[in-house]
Formats: sequence, C-alpha cells, structure tokens
Amino acid sequence: MLSRTADHLFWMSRYTERAENTARMLDVNYQTSLLPQSDAVALVGWQGLLSISELLPAYQSKHGDVVPEKVMEFMVKDESNPSSIVSCLRAARENARAVRGALTTEVWETQNQTWLELNRMLKAGEFEQDPAQFFEWVKVRSHQSRGVTVGTMLMDEALHFMRLGTFLERADNTARLVDVKYHAVESDFFGAATDKDQEYDFYHWSAILRSVSAFEIYRKVYRDVIKPERVAELLILRADMPRSLHACLNEVVENLSVVVAGTSSETMRWAGKLQAELQYARIDEIEAMGLHAFLTRFLDRVNDLGGRISRDFLMAEAA
Repeated sequence: MLSRTADHLFWMSRYTERAENTARMLDVNYQTSLLPQSDAVALVGWQGLLSISELLPAYQSKHGDVVPEKVMEFMVKDESNPSSIVSCLRAARENARAVRGALTTEVWETQNQTWLELNRMLKAGEFEQDPAQFFEWVKVRSHQSRGVTVGTMLMDEALHFMRLGTFLERADNTARLVDVKYHAVESDFFGAATDKDQEYDFYHWSAILRSVSAFEIYRKVYRDVIKPERVAELLILRADMPRSLHACLNEVVENLSVVVAGTSSETMRWAGKLQAELQYARIDEIEAMGLHAFLTRFLDRVNDLGGRISRDFLMAEAA
C-alpha cells in the first residue's frame, strides 16, 4: 500500500476516535460539574482537562482565565484548536475525501454525513442547548463510523491501518481520561480519605465509568461498590474491557503484526514490550509507582510508538 494512502486512512480513523474521546473527556467534566463541589475543585477539573490535552497555554492566550463555558466552546467549536471536536471531524472527513477510492461508499457517506450534520447542529445552537446530548451524538457517530468500517471494508492492509489509528488514539485518550480524575480530586488517589472524600470520589468515579461506557461492566465484573483501585484496574489492565489500555495495545499489536515488514521489526518489538508490561502488571504495582506517574510514562511510550509507526509506514508524522 502507498504510504500516502495508509497515512490518510490511519489519520481518518485517529481523528474520528479523537473527536469521540474529546467528547468523553468533556462529558466527564460537564457531568461532575453538576455535582455539589466548591468552585476551586471545579476549576481544578477544567484546568486539568486542558493541561493533559496540552492545550492550557493555547487556551489562556486566547481566553485568559479558565471558565467552564469558554473551555467547552474552545474544545468543541474552536477551529483554531486542532484538537477541538469540529477540527477533528473536519480532518477526518478531509482524510477520507483524499482516499475516497480506497473506501466503501458506506464508509465515505458516514464520514461526510457526520461533518454535514455537525455543521447544522452547531449553527442551530444544539450544543449550547444540551451539551450532554451533543456529546452523546458525537460518540454515536464514532460508533457508526467504526461499525460501517468493520462491516463493509475488505480485510486488507487498508483496514489494518485504520484499526491501528483507532486503537493508538484510544489508548492515548483513555490514559488522559483517567488522568483527568487525578487532577480533579483533592484527596490522594489511593491514600486515606475521609467519609466526605469517599462519597465525593464515588460520584466522580461513577462519572468516569459512565463516560467510557463501563458502569455496567464494572458492576458485572466486580459486583461491589465503586472503588478507585478497581476502576483503575478495569480501565488499565483488564484485557476484556474494550477501552482499557491493555485491550487497546492488544489490538495495536494484532494489526501491526499483519502490516509489519523487515524494516519495522523494532517497532513491533516496542509494541509487544508495552503490551507485555500491561499484560503482567498488577494494580498494586501501579499504586506503588503512583497513578499519575504511571499514566504519564504510558503516554510518552504510546506516543513514541505512534511516531515509530509513522516513520515506518506513513508519510511525515501528523500532529
């Protein structure tokens, strides 16, 4: 496959997944902002969201102080922000258009219709009227894009590059989403907490689970009250949880193994090593390291893996 075509397919899927995960991160903060909490705690949550997305300087240069309404607008509608939902869905559509001939009609029409519908909704003010419903729409359109891709595309290299983009982006964003929690709470993650802290954490962890469609899964797996260490285990180490870091790396390794060439054996080794560490890690080891330190290290390594894939298979590395 031409590297140019592989590049467009990879980033089409990656930007679609990024739009969904931006919606998920915003939804966490929006839902938790409705809970009883001090203004200071709420502010930490919004600052944390911008910081882990590496967008705090860009936001502050444009808007100054962190204000929830402005953060939401910046992350949803601002075309100058390359990670906003509108920018991601536009980029996904443009990448799809560039390789229209490599896509089935259904895949192209799904991408194109998402872009057209997004513009209609924003002009009609539907985002401001009901942010939660808008975020849900973004997630559903992403689900539809993945479903029509798997359901209609030939199972060749094109599909594997699309899947690589999806799961690299999902791994990155799941780590960032869990890290939002770290920035948003006052009490230590695993440390001793008062009854008030525990009640406060319960609602925040519930929001986190719902944001990744994992609330029912948690109940089925653990059959217990929500505990931070078990939420972390579910979203990081459980291979049977679709959005966990472990599950994402399993998919990356599986798809990478199909397209790998002799020149990219080091990239395959790097991916397999990261997968193995998640496979054999334990939550108490992550506790000892510290959740934030673990996630920061993971993000560095998964981003390096994305760079290696770009150098081996794709065109110049995208942002």
